[in-house]
Amino acid sequence: MESLGVNSYRFSISWARILPKGRFGDVNSEGINHYNKLIDALLLKGIQPFVTLTQFDSPQEIEDKYGAWLSPESQEDFGYFADICFKSFGDRVKYWFTINEPNMQVTLSYRLGCHPPAHCSQPFGNCSQGNSEEEPFIAAHNLILSHATAVDIYRTKYQKDQGGSIGIILNTLWFEPISSSTADKLAAERAQSFYMNWFLDPIIYGKYPAEMMNIVGSTLPKFSSRDKEKLKQGLDFIGINHYTSTYVQDCIFSACKPGPGASKTEGFCLQNSQKHGVPLGEPTTLFWLNVYPQGMWKIIKYIKERYKNTPMFITENGYGEICMPNSSTEDLLNDVKRVEYMASYLDALITAVRDGADVRGYFVWSLLDSFEWTYGYTARFGLHHVDFATLKRTPKLSATWYKHFIAKHKLIKSQSPKHTSKHPQF
Repeated sequence: MESLGVNSYRFSISWARILPKGRFGDVNSEGINHYNKLIDALLLKGIQPFVTLTQFDSPQEIEDKYGAWLSPESQEDFGYFADICFKSFGDRVKYWFTINEPNMQVTLSYRLGCHPPAHCSQPFGNCSQGNSEEEPFIAAHNLILSHATAVDIYRTKYQKDQGGSIGIILNTLWFEPISSSTADKLAAERAQSFYMNWFLDPIIYGKYPAEMMNIVGSTLPKFSSRDKEKLKQGLDFIGINHYTSTYVQDCIFSACKPGPGASKTEGFCLQNSQKHGVPLGEPTTLFWLNVYPQGMWKIIKYIKERYKNTPMFITENGYGEICMPNSSTEDLLNDVKRVEYMASYLDALITAVRDGADVRGYFVWSLLDSFEWTYGYTARFGLHHVDFATLKRTPKLSATWYKHFIAKHKLIKSQSPKHTSKHPQF
């Protein structure tokens, strides 16, 4: 990281590493020591730690005791965990994110059932337990209020003395209407409400989006007066994970085939990466990832306008590829497609900043090839190639390109008058 010239590093804490049994057991001192060493090593190199409290994992104990995010008890557990992290690391950590991609978590874990705890029902998936039309909304409600609990603890006990700030991270897609019809434009707006605004509207405005209330209002849990008071604590910034975009077609006034987004509980807006057989942007070897840099500019503009230009960090953006059996290490190191992707998305980001968006920084996903959830080690996103047999790390072409990009923009920033400099911090 130091050789790349980055001044910040985002990582996630493993909740189960700190509290293997949640609030029902002891704090694991070895877990605390692990993160202390990492934070101290980063600061020694002049690299600011940006810490996410949880990224899809939680102690097995709370799943076994009460069903984790399906119970309001999860709010108390998450608050207990957050308090320990603020107390242990907050003297050095100045940027906190409560939860990574809760909108993805409830979809993958409680609607599609392809991530633990594997809850779903037909036609979304074939799980042994769960209800895909109800549980995502219950889990989302508890995740939103767990965020609010952690923010409340930070604001009341730690923020003044520690001088840090706190936010949440959402996965974002740009939803492009498949036609210029009013129905498809409204479908694109509904798609955002059922995907990102589902979480940000309650946190920032204290209520679920109108589109959700109109379609699934009776299914949405209610915020009590106490919940609403806690939600007023809001956030200091929004973390944005953005990779790709998709077309959206209206399914209220139009007949739609079954597919992602087409159901009532997803807002009646069918998602498709193609229009008349032509893809939106350049396809990649990952079925969900098309290269459409315009989506970066459009989603930032959308968030800027909907949420009063709340400060933003691009917390993830990157290019992945599936390793083919005949791929050589040399092929993987010469990652021209990743360089092209980063160049185009960063150009779109800088345009958004020049247009007035309050974007404070950018994090590429990822520093190293890593374990990519259900893809395991078959999908590579890293700027550095990792030989998984020996753990040898080798910079790819993209690492060299990014190093030069950072150096160039540091020079531009240093030459700009302070009152006009709007370049992101890389």
